[in-house]
Amino acid sequence: MTTIAIKRIYEDPSPDDGCRIYIDRLWPRGLKRDEAAFDTWCKDVSPSDALRKRFGHDPKKWKSFIKDYEAELSEHPDACGPLLDAAKRGKLTLLYSAKDEEHNNAVVLQQYLERRLAKPA
Repeated sequence: MTTIAIKRIYEDPSPDDGCRIYIDRLWPRGLKRDEAAFDTWCKDVSPSDALRKRFGHDPKKWKSFIKDYEAELSEHPDACGPLLDAAKRGKLTLLYSAKDEEHNNAVVLQQYLERRLAKPA
């Protein structure tokens, strides 16, 4: 069974992280690129600017954000290809920069990818 974890990009890397992919559209505040430990940056799976701004990390808009973000992901299924490939090879850690650890795009993306991996080919 493959494992997909999520972690803030500001947290120290761990050998248990496996492949570390940053999944936000914007670079995290206060972090220099040479200080960030990640394997690749996959902007194409992040929410659109319009959706990100509409959500604004407001927990009251969480259910709507999930629905709209999953719809965006479904419209561009190939964008998740690199993430699915990495998860099939071993441990994958999705990195995000939001302060809210329960209401962010990584939580939704993790569940979305796990559902896609569980479907028969």
